[in-house]
Amino acid sequence: MRYLFTVILFFVGFQASKVEKETAFQEGEWFKFEMSYSGLLKAGNATLSLNETTLDGKPVFHVVGKGWTTGAIKWMFKVKDRYESYFDKETGVPYKFIRKIDEGGHTKDIEIKFDHKNRKAEVFNKKNKSVKTLTTEKDVQDMVSMYYYLRNKIDISSLKQGDEIKTTMFFDEENYGFKLKYLGQEIIKTEFGKVNTIKFRPYVMAGRVFKEEESLTLWVSADKNKMPLKIQADLAVGSLRADLVAFKGLKHSFNIEFKD
Repeated sequence: MRYLFTVILFFVGFQASKVEKETAFQEGEWFKFEMSYSGLLKAGNATLSLNETTLDGKPVFHVVGKGWTTGAIKWMFKVKDRYESYFDKETGVPYKFIRKIDEGGHTKDIEIKFDHKNRKAEVFNKKNKSVKTLTTEKDVQDMVSMYYYLRNKIDISSLKQGDEIKTTMFFDEENYGFKLKYLGQEIIKTEFGKVNTIKFRPYVMAGRVFKEEESLTLWVSADKNKMPLKIQADLAVGSLRADLVAFKGLKHSFNIEFKD
């Protein structure tokens, strides 16, 4: 189960919207997800919350993502993850990113501060008590802020099925090229009824965790909120699924096609 909650929190933040002044989110937005392993075992929960604050005198959004195992999985593989991102309310650029995880005894406690003017990132590894200053790429995002940024920048109306979206992310101590494929729209069954969704295929690295490069599928609502509704991950052994089960603080009305 190592890295699985990282994947969930990595993608639940993804939401897309038309390029317009009106944003897709607001302070007080909150999501809760339930995760299951191979469609049989409840694996855990994850939450994502968005609030406003200030950082070094700048108005920012503060996102906190949490993930933890429950039930039988917890006794076999205990996970407790926390991710935080502070990004500019106007431009969406990240200023600070925090990753504190414990995944079956594998721990990390990292804080990253971004200097976009000089394209630098100061990485403070609290576990090892070390600090590194590394070069970043232009318009780089952290793994959480990137998806809120895309939420207001991607124009779905301009995409055709099969189109790929590319961007850059800084994670731990490296710059990563990130790519996802647009798969079109689909009506899916959710906790709240049947909902029209936008479907994506994020590319991942095949190997120990994932079966192949296209092992992840992501569904977000096709309304103005573009809220994440479902994630399916085909793993090297079994599969992991995350479903949205509760939310609050949406900026726009949530469109349900019809209730079951």
